[in-house]
Amino acid sequence: MIDFSRIEQYRENNRIEAKKALGGLPKSIWETYSAFANTYGGIILLGVEESADKSFHVIDLPDPEKLIKEFWDAINNPNKVSVNILSSRDVFVQVVEGNHIVVINVPRAERFYKPVYVEGNPLCTYRRNGEGDYRCTKEEYQAMVRDASVKTQDMLVLGEMDLSVFNKESIRSYRQRMRLSRPGHVWEALEDEDFLLKLGAVGIGTDGKKHPTSAGLLMFGNEYDIVREFNAYFLDYQEQYDSSTRWTDRIISSSGDWSGNVYDFYFRVYNRLIHDIKVPFKMEGGIRVDDTPVHQALREALANCLVNADYYGRQGLVIIKKREMIMMANPGRFRIEIDAAKSGGISDPRNGMMLKIFNLIDIGERAGSGIPNIFRVWRRQGWVMPEIEEYLEPERTQVILSFKKTGDKKPAIKNGDKKSAISERMKETIVDYLTDHPQAKASEIADYIGLKPSRTRDYLKELISEATVVADGGNRNRTYRLKS
Repeated sequence: MIDFSRIEQYRENNRIEAKKALGGLPKSIWETYSAFANTYGGIILLGVEESADKSFHVIDLPDPEKLIKEFWDAINNPNKVSVNILSSRDVFVQVVEGNHIVVINVPRAERFYKPVYVEGNPLCTYRRNGEGDYRCTKEEYQAMVRDASVKTQDMLVLGEMDLSVFNKESIRSYRQRMRLSRPGHVWEALEDEDFLLKLGAVGIGTDGKKHPTSAGLLMFGNEYDIVREFNAYFLDYQEQYDSSTRWTDRIISSSGDWSGNVYDFYFRVYNRLIHDIKVPFKMEGGIRVDDTPVHQALREALANCLVNADYYGRQGLVIIKKREMIMMANPGRFRIEIDAAKSGGISDPRNGMMLKIFNLIDIGERAGSGIPNIFRVWRRQGWVMPEIEEYLEPERTQVILSFKKTGDKKPAIKNGDKKSAISERMKETIVDYLTDHPQAKASEIADYIGLKPSRTRDYLKELISEATVVADGGNRNRTYRLKS
């Protein structure tokens, strides 16, 4: 991280701390150790002074080896720090301008070691913010404790709730999608209650009875029941196409006109995200088979946002779509290093059971290849690379997916033939409706998509000709369904 031949050019920041240490090991070193370990990691320099202009000035330490021994003795004392996350190569003597300094490289702690605290007191847990160390709030401490658990957050069995919290229509829709994705699955014949138990949406409580798990409540519950457990739960999707208005379209979990759960939110939002991405339309058994890498990447990004959110955290989950970008922000930070997530091969979702539920309908990726795939797709499209940022107070993760070509100010996604794009969008919406409603009349579909029945029948005829939809019955009693 540091070019020691140019040390005077560095300044203290959220990854570098300088201490003179001429009187021995500074007491404040442990606060900095805790802060670096609980935040992004960093380097502590002993024998380096910060001048009035904030530049670094090297001071020769009289006995650096003694200082290192004193450091190792203290860090291995559980009454001093809760855990030693350093190896021998992380602490060494460095010669700079003929002077000896001690370099201590503190890595970001793995989630199961957090919170890293000092003085044997969990209340003495620190974080790094700018140039200083600050003591964590109770909320920040509790968030680290939750993430440290071997079980993911959503495995908790909610013993104070019963199975009435589930939205029956959401469960019916999910089971329909799973039948299309995994025909003949061994769970297909199970009753809903037993199916949800196998799925992990229901668990056995200490009273020996069946109760919803956190994953089940979030995925299939009603919003008014979800907020009983997750007080800050709020899902928000906004389309901001007009600068003169705050938003041109919006979906929120608390509107009361739909379930408000994560499962239904995913499909409502995903269909909006892909509306102006012009791709060939082809359905087979109710599932899109002529998929594009951009579709796959957007599905992965949306699923990542939902399954990695800390639903106990402050502030809700927000997705904003503009003409040239999509922003996704969720409460909670990454559980692994961002660089490791970009490299792939490591999967550590905050809500592993929710990810499993999505996986069974072919959404999401367990192998840790989801984020690298998003970057790969954006690179092949020639678009500006996605941005991933972590924030503190409150903890949030934000991903920005830009549709601008690299070095070009024009939007990369073009609407093309508007009539054709609208036609494809309407047909997709009809297919989604028939996925959730196994059989429907043209008038019911027309009410849902906001068109006249005559125009809706035109779209249905196209879907019938494409062997996607089947019509049953005579003119007056005719109903439509997906071709199985």
